[in-house]
Amino acid sequence: MLIKIYADNPSEKHLNKVAEILNEGGLIIYPTDTVYGMGCDLKNHRAIEKVARIKGVDPSKFDFSVIFHDLSHLSEYTKQVSNDVFKLMKKNLPGPFTFILHANSQVPKIFKTKKKTIGIRIPDNNIVFEIVRRLGRPILTTSIHDPDDVIEYTTDPELIFEKYRDKVDIVIDGGFGKNEASTVIDCTGDEPLVIREGLGQIRS
Repeated sequence: MLIKIYADNPSEKHLNKVAEILNEGGLIIYPTDTVYGMGCDLKNHRAIEKVARIKGVDPSKFDFSVIFHDLSHLSEYTKQVSNDVFKLMKKNLPGPFTFILHANSQVPKIFKTKKKTIGIRIPDNNIVFEIVRRLGRPILTTSIHDPDDVIEYTTDPELIFEKYRDKVDIVIDGGFGKNEASTVIDCTGDEPLVIREGLGQIRS
């Protein structure tokens, strides 16, 4: 199913429908403030396995990220972060960043792995923001890549729908996406370290 949702005035009916599908273990494709993403309810391991299968990866080895509604979820999934890291995140989120943090014991249970880190995203996009808020818990997220050698990410939601219509439950048309991923900051060492330059320019 392809549904159109407008970021500046998202349909309550559509948002509730998407949250309901996630709650039932469905997969969705949605816009962010960078590239389009595919995701599912973080608490549904069967849905996580489906996403991994579509990506052609082993779920226990793949570095998925997680979309939060706000930083209040942080302590549920991460070890305690320093004041400096928390301030850095607060200053730059919502925004086009992925923060890599030390995972707590919840994360290995979710992914059935010995995963020790987790990537945190709070995109500056009202559509995914409202979906996660309605679901009431984070969603797992992974970028929609393009097999093209020139264009790394598919930006047209209708083309994404053509490719994934039989693999996911809903593709959200939130307009054309961007063709540059988030900036990734590793906060697991002594100092935050940018390990991938993306769309975001970090404010320290």
